Amino acid sequence: MPVKDELARRRYEKLVDRLESLMRAALKPEYQGYYGQLILGGDDLAVLGELKDVRHAAREAGRRLGWSTTTRLVGDRLFVLDEREVPEEIRRLAGDAAAAAIDRARQESRRPPG
Repeated sequence: MPVKDELARRRYEKLVDRLESLMRAALKPEYQGYYGQLILGGDDLAVLGELKDVRHAAREAGRRLGWSTTTRLVGDRLFVLDEREVPEEIRRLAGDAAAAAIDRARQESRRPPG
């Protein structure tokens, strides 16, 4: 039995490490670690393992990153989100970036095709 427990522990640690790496890669440097999110689709979840284990490992990975982590399953997608309070300067920066992206999308939608 101890061998099985050791294998399960190592498998879990590898899962936490993998999720932490994905979560870290999804961060935008200009937001200084805030606004973290990771979206795992059904195919991703099938590869990673059982949903309960993935959720637990995602919360552990979030703790390593200093996140206040929550997970939400919507359809076949698992959302891993950082719900910490965001400092005003970063909130403003993110708001400006979102407004600029919306402006670009509106301008592009008005261009004639071709």
